[in-house]
Amino acid sequence: MSHPTAVLICPGRGTYNKGELGTLTRTHGANPLIAEWDEMRVQAGQDSLTELDCADRFSAARHTTGDNASALIYACSYLDAQAVYESHDVLAVTGNSLGWYIALAAGGGATAQGGMSIVNTMGTLMHQHAQGGQILMPFVDEHWQAIEGEEKRLMDLIAKINAQAGHTLALSIHLGGMLVVAGNDAGLAAFENGVSGDENRKPLRLPNHAAFHTPMMDDVAQMGRDALPQELFQNPQTALIDGRGAVWHRHSTDQNALRDYTLGHQITQTYDFTASVQSAARNFAPDRFIITGPGTTLGGAVAQALIGIQWQGIDSKEAFLARQATDQLVISMGREDQRGLVV
Repeated sequence: MSHPTAVLICPGRGTYNKGELGTLTRTHGANPLIAEWDEMRVQAGQDSLTELDCADRFSAARHTTGDNASALIYACSYLDAQAVYESHDVLAVTGNSLGWYIALAAGGGATAQGGMSIVNTMGTLMHQHAQGGQILMPFVDEHWQAIEGEEKRLMDLIAKINAQAGHTLALSIHLGGMLVVAGNDAGLAAFENGVSGDENRKPLRLPNHAAFHTPMMDDVAQMGRDALPQELFQNPQTALIDGRGAVWHRHSTDQNALRDYTLGHQITQTYDFTASVQSAARNFAPDRFIITGPGTTLGGAVAQALIGIQWQGIDSKEAFLARQATDQLVISMGREDQRGLVV
């Protein structure tokens, strides 16, 4: 009997929070990779993943920093991805922001250990050297349909603020029906003052996030290239879809180009998660889009990206929920009621 087909989607920062404390141990505690990753981090003078995950209480100051959050999310997501391969025919792997590094390993473009090395190195560099911050701002209405002219208004505002002396602002991530805007303090404050929405659409400053996917990360990207050798990258075994919507095909990937993108464009230029999901739909037409854990925050963005191209006639939040009620197209493994459909 054939398995259903799937595109795997790996989450980014901000998905391991208070509700996720203990997730790694609870879902994958017996996996021997955890001990290997713990040893890697202890040797680097860092808290082990087990120590972080089994803490008595969640601490934002401890659990959401780049050096700790990135590794925790990688471990949960990578091991979830391996479980999906057992129950589905995985056609392609993609991810959001940090999720690109996870997708890289989940698709075989790096080993499990190599992927953790990339994530741990970049997460630590971001924690130590990254500047600026991020704001999340929706441009869709309560039906998850684009408000006419709103995205352009926001993009014009970003450009206007960025042109002002002392202000730096850019589009960081295109995230379904939301824009993630990044910049320095002056740029972010000006954006918060310049937007107007309603009760359902307000700018949200993301804690412990820097100006990811903008030129403000140029120095961090160079540090990453200096620290991470070409040998960590290899031909993927499953197609990878990057933050431009471009497909890296199995067995025919230029490994030098893969490293150049991962430690270059991907860090310093806009990450178009919307394009990656839409590319997955158009190029692979899977039965399911499966979002690995931890957390449950990415389902709406995936649905909104699909609504943006009216995938299989889904043109609104209501149409998406109706489809989910009869045939779940998007599955979040961080939700207990949906995890059982995969594991």
